[in-house]
Amino acid sequence: MIQVENLTKRYAGVTAINQLNFEVAKGEIVGFLGPNGAGKSTTMKILTSYLPATSGTARIAGFDVFAQSVEARKRLGYLPENTPLYTDMRVGEYLRYRASLKGVPGSKVKQAVGDVLALCNLRDVERKIIGALSKGYRQRVGLADALVHDPELLILDEPTIGLDPNQIRQVRELIKNLGGRRTVLISTHILPEVEIMCSRVIVIHKGTIRASDTAENLLKNHRAAGRMRIEARGATNGRELLGRLPGVKEVTEERDGDYSIFQLKLDANADPCEDAMRLANEKHWNIRELMRRRPTLEDVFVELTHSDS
Repeated sequence: MIQVENLTKRYAGVTAINQLNFEVAKGEIVGFLGPNGAGKSTTMKILTSYLPATSGTARIAGFDVFAQSVEARKRLGYLPENTPLYTDMRVGEYLRYRASLKGVPGSKVKQAVGDVLALCNLRDVERKIIGALSKGYRQRVGLADALVHDPELLILDEPTIGLDPNQIRQVRELIKNLGGRRTVLISTHILPEVEIMCSRVIVIHKGTIRASDTAENLLKNHRAAGRMRIEARGATNGRELLGRLPGVKEVTEERDGDYSIFQLKLDANADPCEDAMRLANEKHWNIRELMRRRPTLEDVFVELTHSDS
């Protein structure tokens, strides 16, 4: 559905993206991740024909986004980070207007708008002024706008930004339900959402792709560090002693009354729990808590994008 080859965008003295190569297959939901300034939004704007590239090619459903821009745009829906809406229009009125702009035949506009109103749970606010809606509802109107012409591909830039947890859950479920029939490329900073929604992850940093794989394989192959937390009373010299255990890279210590709280950063795949318990027994520490946290996608993300940043 998306084919990107050697895509490069340069501004005056700055290379925003450099020689990007990736593909997104039909029906995939792919997370497009990277820190601020990594090149995510630039890439998305090029894919949507909003920006021209300096060099390279990008295709949507086989159509070149530069040479065949109209055909490519017919097949995609785009939700930018700051949803542009006509806030003085009513929801239904706005969606009918947008459907006509996107080439939906007049005889099918009513059905198309009805479908996205139902899909995005907007029936209750169909007659309300957009400017009077909450942030969550406005985001859903933007998503309905992106869907109203029934595109094969959705490109979503931070679709849950500024939403409360309940609204995030609603948008997440909606996006998950779009997979299979539609292809989705989604940029977000909420990494747990990516693990739940996405079949694959692309990580971009400083304009280049650092990784492209499933979240499971990224955790396995990039060997991100894990962490362990120990709360103990009577742990004299605990920071020094714990730091000597195999697989422990770093130890920090805080106090909570009589208890020391140790946070251990571990080597990839290290599990010093038994060694820590043995040490605690030998030194007669009173353990209140000992917990090992396995690496997460966030740990992998930091590993891939923190170095030489």
